[in-house]
Amino acid sequence: MGKEKIEALIEGGKATAAPPLGPALGPMGVNIGQVISEINKKTESFKGMKVPITVIIDTDTKDFEIEVGTPPTSQLIKKELNLQKGASYPNIQKIANMSIEQVIKVAKMKLDSLHVPSLKSAVKTIIGSANSLGVLVEGKNAKEINADIDSGKFDKEIEAEATETPEEKKAILKEQLEAVQKKYAKELEKRKVSAAPKEDNKEKKK
Repeated sequence: MGKEKIEALIEGGKATAAPPLGPALGPMGVNIGQVISEINKKTESFKGMKVPITVIIDTDTKDFEIEVGTPPTSQLIKKELNLQKGASYPNIQKIANMSIEQVIKVAKMKLDSLHVPSLKSAVKTIIGSANSLGVLVEGKNAKEINADIDSGKFDKEIEAEATETPEEKKAILKEQLEAVQKKYAKELEKRKVSAAPKEDNKEKKK
């Protein structure tokens, strides 16, 4: 008969035999428990996020393979940093500071879907997405940190595929963020004030 595809949206690492997967897999004659276990293993790193998956089943041999899609890059960054949303004024409103290790972690998750030649290229793509959310990387904006990457400053971490931020770096990241926030505080306040009347006018028109 060939191959059948079953597509579903599941929570990372928490697929179950309940609908939609169970009833769809049942008629296929595959070991449902084995399929669910494999899905959860492959989506473990996306805990707390909705992930699109595709189960491809050979209806003759009952062999199966699982393809895992990935959530949007912005969602992965927000999840990694425990952010609810991005900044309203990302150029001057900096809401978080990622370590290069955190960027590498997200880059590895997205590597297959980014269609880039290397992990280093994926890292630079993730940095661009972080910048649009108002997120610094190692205390710098996208242009500055990408220049550091091009110069080889983070080759060691990228080649090692390091994903754990050293404890001593966490305090430095916090200090860097606070310094940048202080630098832009007045400009941000002005921007908010100038935007306020426009919001008021919108309310009056309603």
